[in-house]
Amino acid sequence: MLQLAIINGPNLNLLGMREPHIYGSQSFDQYFEALKKRFTSVSLEYYQSNVEGELINHLHGCMGKVQGIILNAGAYTHTSIAIADAIAAISIPVVEVHISNVLAREDYRKTSFIAPKCVGSISGLGMNGYALAVQHFIDANP
Repeated sequence: MLQLAIINGPNLNLLGMREPHIYGSQSFDQYFEALKKRFTSVSLEYYQSNVEGELINHLHGCMGKVQGIILNAGAYTHTSIAIADAIAAISIPVVEVHISNVLAREDYRKTSFIAPKCVGSISGLGMNGYALAVQHFIDANP
């Protein structure tokens, strides 16, 4: 069975409450349950942290356990060379996901330090970006 990790970074624990005009009104826990029901042939695990080092430790901990990672690093996308280095170090394909269209937002959000280390990026398609990333991994691992 294909095993995937979904890792969310800072402030994404507040989905459903945080700026619903940008991020929607559904919590990630609600969405994750629907995602698991939609993709029953995939083993999905979920982790969220607001702490950069904890995200890095979790990325490292995925080695030998999952075949792919879906990562929404939140604001660390635009600031963390350490997370980019962790992605490069673990040799697991990573898809970068953002709920909002980061390229249509503030200028500082238009640079992703992690994108060059990822196999692809999905931005601006709401929570559906996670499902698209899962589907990518299914297609890439027949």
